[in-house]
Amino acid sequence: LIRNKPAKCSREVREDHTMEPLTVYTTGPSCFKCTTTKKMLDGKGIPYLEVDVTQDTAAREYITEELGYSTAPVVVVNDQDHWCDVRPDHIERIAKHMNANA
Repeated sequence: LIRNKPAKCSREVREDHTMEPLTVYTTGPSCFKCTTTKKMLDGKGIPYLEVDVTQDTAAREYITEELGYSTAPVVVVNDQDHWCDVRPDHIERIAKHMNANA
């Protein structure tokens, strides 16, 4: 990923989103933090779609230029709710939200 911007690893979140699959932008299977995040999501039963930004230029531009992140993974719930890096607090928040709406 582009390293010229400081990582902004969280955005203000809103609890009014529906539980569609999250999108997890990764840098491939060798990314330890990406793998850890996916395992945590799997463990909580949170559905997600994985996009490898090393293979998808448009996705890489989206997370770096539009969202402003420079650290993988980037997890996008919706336009207002996204973060980067391993964030157990956010994963737990999403899991609680899912369970409350189940």
